[in-house]
Amino acid sequence: MDSQHGKLRQLFEYNFLEYTSYVIKERAIPDINDGLKPVQRRILQTLFNMDDGRFHKVANVVGATMKLHPHGDQSIFAALVNLANKGYLIDRQGNYGNIFTGDQASAPRYIECRLSPLAREVMFNKDLTEFVDSYDGRMQEPVTLPCKIPLLLLQGAEGIAVGMATKVMPHNFCELLEAQKKILHGEEVTLYPDFLQGGMVDVSLYDHGNGKIRCRARMEEANEKTILIKEIPYTTTTQSLIDSVEKAAKAGKIKIVSINDYTAEEVEIEIKLARGIYAKDTIKALYAFTDCEVPISPNLTLVQNGVPRTSTVEEVLQHNTEKLLADLTRELEIDLGRLEDRLHARLLEQIFIEERLYKSIEEKTSFIAVIKGVDEALEPFTRELKRPVVTEDIEKLLEIRIKRISRYDINKQQKEIQSIRRDIKTIKKYLKDMVGYTTSYIDSLLKKYGENHPRLTEIKEFTEVSVRKVALSNLTVNYDREEGFLGHQIKVKEGKSEFSIPCSEYDRLLLLYDTGMYKVVQVTDKLFVGHDIRWIGKLEKGLIFNMVYREGRENLCYVKRFATPKFILDKEYRLFDEHKRSKILMLLFGEGKNARASLVPSPRAKTNVVEIFFDEYLVKGPAAKGKRVSTRRVRRVIDSTGKQPKVKKVNLTLPGLQAPAGPSEGEQAGQGGEKK
Repeated sequence: MDSQHGKLRQLFEYNFLEYTSYVIKERAIPDINDGLKPVQRRILQTLFNMDDGRFHKVANVVGATMKLHPHGDQSIFAALVNLANKGYLIDRQGNYGNIFTGDQASAPRYIECRLSPLAREVMFNKDLTEFVDSYDGRMQEPVTLPCKIPLLLLQGAEGIAVGMATKVMPHNFCELLEAQKKILHGEEVTLYPDFLQGGMVDVSLYDHGNGKIRCRARMEEANEKTILIKEIPYTTTTQSLIDSVEKAAKAGKIKIVSINDYTAEEVEIEIKLARGIYAKDTIKALYAFTDCEVPISPNLTLVQNGVPRTSTVEEVLQHNTEKLLADLTRELEIDLGRLEDRLHARLLEQIFIEERLYKSIEEKTSFIAVIKGVDEALEPFTRELKRPVVTEDIEKLLEIRIKRISRYDINKQQKEIQSIRRDIKTIKKYLKDMVGYTTSYIDSLLKKYGENHPRLTEIKEFTEVSVRKVALSNLTVNYDREEGFLGHQIKVKEGKSEFSIPCSEYDRLLLLYDTGMYKVVQVTDKLFVGHDIRWIGKLEKGLIFNMVYREGRENLCYVKRFATPKFILDKEYRLFDEHKRSKILMLLFGEGKNARASLVPSPRAKTNVVEIFFDEYLVKGPAAKGKRVSTRRVRRVIDSTGKQPKVKKVNLTLPGLQAPAGPSEGEQAGQGGEKK
């Protein structure tokens, strides 16, 4: 039984590995050489086989491609539409959908396509292409196409295989070819993505084809109440973007009156804003809460020599450039060989006719004798030839018709021979300087096609949009002292709430207790926080706290100043040591705050009052003990105007920061603790 399980396990493992390898190499991951997945390569080869300069019904192209592709017609059709919409290799006729709106293409029987001039020029050469049998053995298909442009980086690619995925960003045609010229001359290059959708891209975290990028829509203020979206981020459509805006509006993150899509050939989405809301602020909120800004994590995974690997943009471009140099060299060598064969044939023909060697075979009675006679007649002229004469050469001479011999034009033949020799000389010159020849080839492509492919996406460094800063204060947090609950779902009677703080769901609340304990909590619907809270407010960086407190063990008062403290959410901290008599007596905020401390009367003292000017004290950490007010006990603390410090009426420096009603805790402590 165990042996059967072991064999079954081996069978599953073997089949799974075979399937994995097939999906990676034959479906999902593009090849580094031509940048194509197998289905795309088969579509292009089929179009090349069918090419007659005219458009073909896409249904016919799909049907013909099925002779090479072992999968269904829908996968072929989807791949063809995707390839055509990239705008480089396939000319379109009819409705191929819209990459901006996400609209689908018409049925394949209604639309037509053909190879583009660029594809004809750079994608095909039978002399450089290795062919293998198709899946059913009836046809031949290319292993890879001899592509002469860096197509993988030009078009980009996405695919999900087994255990891996690829997400290659598209780049600009002109920039790629200019970078290839630099590589040919040993210079370093740096490339960044360029998208058909336009928009803006932040590449500060882009890692040579990997890492992370952020894409943004391009927005304009038509007026202070209207926003126009003119370009959208890569990976989005106008429909998905509108859906994200409507979702944010329903969640209360932004306030809009309407959103309309007027997109046709170019993107145009109009957003009308609500009363009291302005375009400048809303644009930041759109970047923060909607798909107007999207993060993308590129992953440059490809197949090289039959093995998947992760590469970089520069490595891929280096490989493509070296391959271009090698392919152009092979093309020139093949052309040179053909020209030399042609020159050899023309010279033989010239000698055979002008020297009337055909007369030497008039009396020969057998074919063997004829061939031998011609061979012997050509011997005196072998020095004029580029290579030895073979039987095939003689057979071609014998196939020349008498009519052609009689009309032989010596001058015309001589001019053709000279032309062939010039071509041979030119090719040999190119072969001596292949870097220069390759550069000229790239320049010719740029001249022909470069103006059709300007950069569409602006490279720009974005400032981080703080979600907390742009979020609308659409929640009101209340505190119920009697019940001890805090939250935006706490209902209190009008005028009865000690704290009523407008805030957003992203704000943090600082809770400060009479006992000197404090903690920071998130905005919540309902949370029990206790009955002895001294102050509640939105956490804002840089706020100065001016405090007078009673140290319980010494029964003396101290003054301290500190800025907004650092924190871990929901963790409890202390401003001073815990003791049953320790208590905050006064709490004021900001600069220019003063207070007056009344001391327990003493017959020997000249005065029983101490003026406290908070600005004279250094701002230290929240855990610092502070400076002692006096060596005598403090009865009460009031503000410098002489009024009882009813914290509820203190004019705090920040909106939404209110203190509890009633007499100050300092007064209560002073009156209650000092009565005899």
